[in-house]
Formats: sequence, structure tokens, C-alpha cells
Amino acid sequence: MTDVEIEYCVPCGMLDRAQDLQHALLSEYGERLDSVALVTGDSGVFKVRADGEQVFDKESDDYDVDAIVESVGEKVSASA
Repeated sequence: MTDVEIEYCVPCGMLDRAQDLQHALLSEYGERLDSVALVTGDSGVFKVRADGEQVFDKESDDYDVDAIVESVGEKVSASA
């Protein structure tokens, strides 16, 4: 099982984006995930980690929900 953490910038108003991604992950992988946690941050942060390994950082990656879901899926498959 896989734990996912979505760290998002609260002052930047990224809650909606974080919730949309959380919903996409849960819709795709559901019970194969242990958790999808929203973690508050600041300074423009938006990062996604699966089992502690970073799979997305808005500073270096283009925001694409499907690509992020696929990256998390690789971790889900590896832990199955």
C-alpha cells in the first residue's frame, strides 16, 4: 500500500488544486492507497510525495494531473 502526501501553499490559494489532485488519485487508485494527505505549506510550495519519494514539484515540473496520477501509479504498482 502507498501513502501519498500533497504539500500545497495555503497563502497562494492552492487548496482547490490539492483537493482536485487528491480526488483524482483516490478515484484512480482507491483502496490501493493507504492515505492521501493534504499538508499545508507556504512560499508557493506544491509537491507530491509517494511513500516519501517526491514525484512532483511545481518548481521543476509542469502541472499535469494525469502525469502526476501516473507517477503515483508507478509507486502503487511497485508496492503491490
